[in-house]
Amino acid sequence: MKIVMAIIKPFKLDEVRDSLTNIGVQGLTVTEVKGYGRQKGHTEIYRGTEYAVSFLPKLKIEVAVPEESVEPVVEAIQGAAKTGQIGDGKIFVYAIDQAVRIRTGEADTDAL
Repeated sequence: MKIVMAIIKPFKLDEVRDSLTNIGVQGLTVTEVKGYGRQKGHTEIYRGTEYAVSFLPKLKIEVAVPEESVEPVVEAIQGAAKTGQIGDGKIFVYAIDQAVRIRTGEADTDAL
């Protein structure tokens, strides 16, 4: 089992969710996060005063999938989240040692 974690632009969430639903992903977790990479933030003007926005709003999506589903999930996220502009985000894949569904006690891939 693996977790596919992606950091994406907030306005791409619906496209990513639809793309994942189309390939059979049944659940995902979304967290609002802030960060920066090569964008390094930007400046904004509010009530006549300029200030720096160092951390930009992003969304973190986490999807737990069986090992054989990792590549289709990564491709679906990448295809839906890509704008071609700097700041599109990143995708990380890491292993899950154990998963348990709290309600039924099912374990590992049965719990997904």
